[in-house]
Amino acid sequence: MDRKWVRWQDWVAFAAGLVTALTPIWAAPDEARGTWALVVLGVLLAAGALWSLAVPEAVLSEWTHVVLGVLLFVSPWVFGFQDVAVAAWTAWIAGVLAVAAGLWVALPQVQSRRSAHA
Repeated sequence: MDRKWVRWQDWVAFAAGLVTALTPIWAAPDEARGTWALVVLGVLLAAGALWSLAVPEAVLSEWTHVVLGVLLFVSPWVFGFQDVAVAAWTAWIAGVLAVAAGLWVALPQVQSRRSAHA
């Protein structure tokens, strides 16, 4: 799908990034590092999703969803806010959604490009 601003997977990634970036407002982790991890990773995920929406043929943008999703998923343990339930669950759920959304689009794009070159 090469139409801009319509791919639902990228809208899911955008929403996940936005919610993640705003999570410290209602569930501040104990340490500032946890707060900044959520804000930074959430903003990067939302920005990557906007990139994907604006340039749907950019496969690299979908892989950024995957990488940021993995980073989000492990961030509660890395930054020590796994005991702050709302913040940790937000990171875990947003991470899984980002990975799923990225792979949902990236893998078919990679396969279609391979078959086009074969």
